[in-house]
Amino acid sequence: MSFLLRRLLQAIFLLIGVSILTFLFSTLAPGNYLDEMRLNPQISAATLASLRAQYDLNRPLPFRYARWVNAVAHGELGYSFAYNGPVAPLLWIRARNTLLLTLTAMLLAWALALPLGIWSAERRGHLPDRAISLATATLMVVPELVLALGLLILAARSGWFPTGGMVSVGFAELSRWGKLRDLAMHMALPVAALVLSALPILVRHIRAAVAEELGAPFFRAATAHGIPRRKLLYRYALRAAANPMISLFGFSVGTLLSASLLVEMVMSWPGLGPLLLEAILARDLYVVIGGVLFSTIFLVCGNFLGDLLLYWADPRIRTAGGAR
Repeated sequence: MSFLLRRLLQAIFLLIGVSILTFLFSTLAPGNYLDEMRLNPQISAATLASLRAQYDLNRPLPFRYARWVNAVAHGELGYSFAYNGPVAPLLWIRARNTLLLTLTAMLLAWALALPLGIWSAERRGHLPDRAISLATATLMVVPELVLALGLLILAARSGWFPTGGMVSVGFAELSRWGKLRDLAMHMALPVAALVLSALPILVRHIRAAVAEELGAPFFRAATAHGIPRRKLLYRYALRAAANPMISLFGFSVGTLLSASLLVEMVMSWPGLGPLLLEAILARDLYVVIGGVLFSTIFLVCGNFLGDLLLYWADPRIRTAGGAR
């Protein structure tokens, strides 16, 4: 258990470090939320001074960070200047939407990448392998923004899918099946953009991991003894290739999360991406810090889940020597 405990402590220190750096950079950036209000002649200097005192903008940086940590301990994550309320309720709703989009895309991307990567590794050098390599190489050079815009153009011209948002206007009046169908239709484009952006990396890494095991001496020796190749592949080679694929799992969470923030803004998905952009433009300090912290928590949880799977799959890590 020392391996998992060490990973957990590293995750906690990472979150603390990210919170300090985000708070520092956001605070030291030029301007604040009250700068635009200062240009309004109807707002007096006394009102601005009162707001600065209310939001602790005239206090030293360590004091403001301590106040924010206290707010985090109470589950509030600070106070939003623009929304005039606690940050936590804003972020919980948006984070739930981002998780719904990211987890769906991640499960679908892995469900496609595993068979494609294994199939490509089995047929190294043949036509299917070359076709998959060409397709993944093409997708890798296409930016996520171009993919999202291309899918939006397709939806706008065909009318097959909604071009933005999460639900339709009359969503509350639909039946349960109708709500699920409406949500699925709105999720189709952003999920497709995320899957297409993550699929090439996953397929290539899975292919490389499986191909390495297929060329290992133990696999060639077992094949020479007449053991069926397919049995060796699914019973032994995949098990031997599990470690790099499990490590890739945590990396894929971070990749999909970073891509989802961009896709959410392009496709008007009400997740953390649009909220974070609005907070940055409005200089809403604590919403920015909370959004970055939530994104880091998702990434840390993905990596920690990968560590748990690795701990379960590899008995060497569970020994005292492997845990060091």
